[in-house]
Amino acid sequence: MSDAVIHVDQLSKIYNIGKREDSYRTFRDAIASSITAPFRGGNNHKKESIYALKDVSFDVKRGEVLGVIGRNGAGKSTLLKILSRITEPSGGYAEIRGTVSSLLEVGTGFHPELSGSENIFLNGAILGMKKVEIEQKFDEIVAFAEIEKFLYTPVKHYSSGMYVRLAFAIAAHLEPEVLLIDEVLAVGDVAFQKKCLGKMKSVAHEGRTVLFVSHNMAAVESLCQRGIVLSNGQVAVDGTQIDAISQYLADVDTSAVSLRDRSDRTGSGEIRITEIEYRDEDGKKLTVLRSGQTIDIFLHYECDEEIQRGDVIASVSVKTQMESPVFLLHNRLTGDHWTDIPSRGSFVCRIKKLPLPASVYRLGYTLIRHGQYLDGLSYAQEMIVDKGDFFGTGEIPPISHGVCLTDAEWRLES
Repeated sequence: MSDAVIHVDQLSKIYNIGKREDSYRTFRDAIASSITAPFRGGNNHKKESIYALKDVSFDVKRGEVLGVIGRNGAGKSTLLKILSRITEPSGGYAEIRGTVSSLLEVGTGFHPELSGSENIFLNGAILGMKKVEIEQKFDEIVAFAEIEKFLYTPVKHYSSGMYVRLAFAIAAHLEPEVLLIDEVLAVGDVAFQKKCLGKMKSVAHEGRTVLFVSHNMAAVESLCQRGIVLSNGQVAVDGTQIDAISQYLADVDTSAVSLRDRSDRTGSGEIRITEIEYRDEDGKKLTVLRSGQTIDIFLHYECDEEIQRGDVIASVSVKTQMESPVFLLHNRLTGDHWTDIPSRGSFVCRIKKLPLPASVYRLGYTLIRHGQYLDGLSYAQEMIVDKGDFFGTGEIPPISHGVCLTDAEWRLES
């Protein structure tokens, strides 16, 4: 672990369930317990144990930004609590080299009767900042939190959004060597979430080590270089952030309702899309697509009977994980028309050079006839795109530089 800032080795955490803890018994309780003990069966309070973490091992290098993802109950928050020394492990150990700041429960350490200004000094001291350091960063913290008008108002009168903004601003303006973050993007409005993400990016660019737990795949993809997937308390994947996101979403998809059984669709149901499939030029099925690859998107459909003179418009739409539209394609745009539609078949959209950088996208579709929706889902399934040689140079920009790739060329003129 010569260059590792965080070293986790065979880390485990066991919780006992179904058993009352006797940490705070009174003297009267103890006497009553001793009197009734002979009449109690030995197995009435059988202890059950569950593993929140089991044999978890990984290293994080200096300056690395690691994303930790997984379903609820996978052990993500338990891992951060152990790394933050809030709880002790049941087995194994974790070691961190350097100063640590944790954003686990935003707002911990605030006193409701104190003003925002007073809580800045109180919370900053709890987080390890010296008074002179707090004074130097005071104006920056207040500006980031946007609470100038309420700076001397007791925080008990703050809205939840103001409370969270101030708490994050204090913690984010520390200068720790290691920053542990748990779902801070799940709180606050969209503008605040973007502001938080921008601040965390600046922290990462300064060469500090970040361990980021989130359910926001777009944030993980944008902020992290590497990802770990926790499943039932164990490391299921340890690789690039795209590898981790892809595996996590694939696992989620396997337990999701099939497209055929989706009840949140719109339209009359005269035609229903039953499956969406990706294939390459040779007809091979694809689960992960590549930038610059020629792909066919198959919308497999069923309808009660053949539709003559159908004039159906089929479309596919692609959005980012943050719901930002990327592009829309339908057959009227490309000048492709059909009239008679068999009772079963596939609407196929070919994209000759997929113009998307590596990321995870949301694919939707609609079927429209004479202005009326026949079927549609705004979010039908994930589209996972990995890096490909779009330009033929071996180089490709990340999604943080833009959501589309453009086939172009340069020349010099005098």
